Amino acid sequence: MFKESISKEELAELPLRQFPGEMKLIDSARQVKDAVDYLRQFPVVGFDTETKPSFKKGQVHKVALLQLATDEMAFLFRVQQTGLPAELRRFFSDPAVLKPGVAIRDDLKALQELQFFRPGGFIELQDYARELGLQHFSLKKMSALVLGFRISKSQQLSNWEADQLTEAQMLYAATDAWVSLKIYENMFEMINNGTTVHKNNPEIG
Repeated sequence: MFKESISKEELAELPLRQFPGEMKLIDSARQVKDAVDYLRQFPVVGFDTETKPSFKKGQVHKVALLQLATDEMAFLFRVQQTGLPAELRRFFSDPAVLKPGVAIRDDLKALQELQFFRPGGFIELQDYARELGLQHFSLKKMSALVLGFRISKSQQLSNWEADQLTEAQMLYAATDAWVSLKIYENMFEMINNGTTVHKNNPEIG
């Protein structure tokens, strides 16, 4: 079983890891179809979004970046440029491709404000964490408890609407989606004793 909690000191001692694969920035609608066609080859794809932080009371920004990751490839969709084309909405609605993430209800709501879709196949990892008795529910601490390494959050409050994203921003965003995939794989194996990946999923949508 996984440890239920971790201290700041224990967390700091863990090795730092980041997404090991290739990153592809999607900043036009015409690039979306090829990305989705690739992602449909996989039964599980890690999911996350990024939004420009608000530092003024009452100021709210729309979602700026959507990340979908496999072990080998992370696609970073600049949704304020691409929108949500039909191929992407169909992918979001497809229950055959599981899309695990952390605190994803707000992410889905933000994406639906761009264009409506019916979510299918989304997995809330915090539900798995509760089932396993974990006491921490952030991506950073679940990564430590489940995967045994820490991830950097140094780019979390950066400007996700910048004209050009930095390499550090892209790597941060890709890592978050990839880590969601790896946490799911490890949690699912623990809960289901290695049975098939589609069985008994606490699914959103």
